[in-house]
Amino acid sequence: MHLASPRPLFFLAFIGCVLLMAAALYLEHVVGLEPCPMCVLQRMCVILFGVVCLVAAVHGPGTLGRRIYAVLALLFAAAGAATAGRQIWLQSVPADQLEACLPGLEYMIEAFPLQEIVSKVFRGTADCAEVNWTLFGMSIPEWSLLGFIGMIAFSLLQLLRRN
Repeated sequence: MHLASPRPLFFLAFIGCVLLMAAALYLEHVVGLEPCPMCVLQRMCVILFGVVCLVAAVHGPGTLGRRIYAVLALLFAAAGAATAGRQIWLQSVPADQLEACLPGLEYMIEAFPLQEIVSKVFRGTADCAEVNWTLFGMSIPEWSLLGFIGMIAFSLLQLLRRN
């Protein structure tokens, strides 16, 4: 079986990221769901993955370049999957065992050092554990995790494929 050249595949991956972000923005601005800090981190991972794929599609790299882009994309997809997995786990913890709420992300960026922000966000709060919306019985972080698994599979395909 012959795979398509890397350039259009990277572009398709970028289009997938655009569609994921369009869905996230629809849920935020039309449905009215406010993203928690973990959701914002997942969005950042999708955007960074998409930027890497767009640059790779425009660049049209050779074998070494394709692998470098694939590793970068894999890192962003793995970070997003870890964040989504952590949020799914938080959703299974009883609400009384979680911290109440975090201040807004904008305030934390102004007031705290980066290491403390990351620590607070990954510790999670009741905000991140709340399930406000489902589709086919799956919450937003569960759908995000599926998307990140697809991104990881794509990155591994690009990393391990032969010319």
